[in-house]
Amino acid sequence: MAHSLRALSVAAALALAVAGAPAAAGPTVVLHAPSWTELSPADRQTLAPLADDWNNIEPERRQKWLGIAKRYPKMTPLEQQRLQRQMRAWATLTPAERQAAREQYKNMKKLPPDKRQNVTEKWQEYQQLPPEKKRELASRAPTTGKQQPAKDTAAAPR
Repeated sequence: MAHSLRALSVAAALALAVAGAPAAAGPTVVLHAPSWTELSPADRQTLAPLADDWNNIEPERRQKWLGIAKRYPKMTPLEQQRLQRQMRAWATLTPAERQAAREQYKNMKKLPPDKRQNVTEKWQEYQQLPPEKKRELASRAPTTGKQQPAKDTAAAPR
């Protein structure tokens, strides 16, 4: 359950980070997804939490991460710190947890704006809870094998 909660947390945080990313106008062709050694020093520094897994990331997702890295210098220091924390947390998720986060993000995008806003508000309330209260809620969550409804989840580009 702790992994599910962590996956939801990471996914929600990354959704907020990538929410400002412009949507693609149409299908894009990925010509090149650079290996870790081909990245610029600045991109390697920004994407450092993903270093161990970079060469195993799908080319399309590498391109998305590179887009985030290009926007990184324009972020405020607080946004940069938050993104670094989120990338470190994302890097610790299992492939199954990452896939679940992506699915929850897709489901979130399908919600009507008012319901999405409600979920976002509830997620922000949850984020303000002390760690003990979060653990208590996680321990009370049913473990039926079904996923709990997402609070405010997002797929990371990975």
